[in-house]
Amino acid sequence: MIGERIAEIRKQKGYTLSELAEKTNISKSYLSNMERSLNKNPSLAIMKRIAKVLDVDLMTLLKKGTDQNSHLYIDEEWAQFIYELKDIGVEKEQLKQYKTLIEFIKWKNQNEEQGR
Repeated sequence: MIGERIAEIRKQKGYTLSELAEKTNISKSYLSNMERSLNKNPSLAIMKRIAKVLDVDLMTLLKKGTDQNSHLYIDEEWAQFIYELKDIGVEKEQLKQYKTLIEFIKWKNQNEEQGR
């Protein structure tokens, strides 16, 4: 289960097994054995290194099941953006209003670029 999650996320991120092995400083054969569920109990330290390189939180690797949201995570940059919005007093309920404004700005910028 854990190995399948690692393989799935690794492929989503565009890493080969060799690249992940190099970036995590874990042998390719060890990672391969994990992905094929031959090694089902990796250490927490190993899991943390893999999660860090794949840019996911540890719980994302450990989640069971196949629900659609099990592979989702918030990368650090987006999380920081959300905290900044919260710090300046933006409430969740207000986000739809801001979405409309952002879409307008994006549309305007695209039209200006096409006019150049």
